[in-house]
Amino acid sequence: MRQEKADLTDGSEPAAPVLRIGAVSKRFGTVTVLKDCSLNIAEGEIVTLLGASGCGKTTLLRCIAGFWDAEEGKIEIDGHDVGDLPVNRRPVGVVFQSYALFPHLTVARNVGYGLRMRGVPQSEIDARVREALETVSLADFADRYPAQLSGGQQQRVAVARVLILQPRVLLLDEPFSALDAKLRGAMQVELRQLIKRLGLTAIFVTHDQEEALTMSDRIAVMRAGRIEQVAAPDTVFDHPATAYVADFIGTSNFWQAQASGGQVALPDGQITHTDMSGPVQVMTRPHNLRLAAGDKGTWRGQVSFHRTVGALIEYHVEIPDGTTIQIATMRQERARPLQPGEVVSLSVIDPSYCAVYPV
Repeated sequence: MRQEKADLTDGSEPAAPVLRIGAVSKRFGTVTVLKDCSLNIAEGEIVTLLGASGCGKTTLLRCIAGFWDAEEGKIEIDGHDVGDLPVNRRPVGVVFQSYALFPHLTVARNVGYGLRMRGVPQSEIDARVREALETVSLADFADRYPAQLSGGQQQRVAVARVLILQPRVLLLDEPFSALDAKLRGAMQVELRQLIKRLGLTAIFVTHDQEEALTMSDRIAVMRAGRIEQVAAPDTVFDHPATAYVADFIGTSNFWQAQASGGQVALPDGQITHTDMSGPVQVMTRPHNLRLAAGDKGTWRGQVSFHRTVGALIEYHVEIPDGTTIQIATMRQERARPLQPGEVVSLSVIDPSYCAVYPV
């Protein structure tokens, strides 16, 4: 029977997590690769560890799996400390970046491998393999070999091989990296739907922000071994906690300003609010800016570049201090695109979506 799932659509921490990561740190020699990482994950939740290469996301996943030991902190699953448990006794399953399928074994034998290593009777293995392959829509591929499968099918075999072991937590290490862009997008949706249908708890590791936004209930953005922000995808995108998160997720516009009396005056004359004072930097997304031909506004610039991206036109506008501001508008908003060299006025659509950071 499935357990009741926590509602974490607001990005809040679960009260009774399946997985609890408490102040975990990890060093290799004199190099610290994880620094005081804490994260709680609820029943049925998908949390993505997102960050640039070398930020520590795969190291944290490997510590959870038991491949590496953390020097400090605690990892608990269902309230039990698993820090001293070897890999094969932790209630987790790992889908590797390379899928790690045995080329000389059929799909069925690949999927049943873990059960054979546990000494499960063959009749039970056969039944559970059939069930696992049906779950990932590969029931007709049991007798094929990995080389006879597409990239997406190989990935589903790797997932089935983990699901058959009934892990408490599913760990996925960049599982889409070997797929082409079109298949990658389709598999993101397919895998998320499968995880949700089965009620699994999962950690997904990626450096790709679009994957994170598609797959996640919450995103943990990592930088230099630390977790910078944990929140729902919309919150991370619309209200990034730090300038690093704002710059890493999506396209951002930054400019310098002064904060005083709890307010920051925007270049178009509007006001946004902050608890900082003195020099600050302000950030907003391209879709939160409006563009008008001519110099009637107080915030002016000159178009330096534009391009059409589907239903959008993306503009680069150079303002007087030399900063380039990016704006995204719908194609139907004007009969023809504004051309490089044209003078334009800019304005902020919603000041509450302007973030303010220290310089």
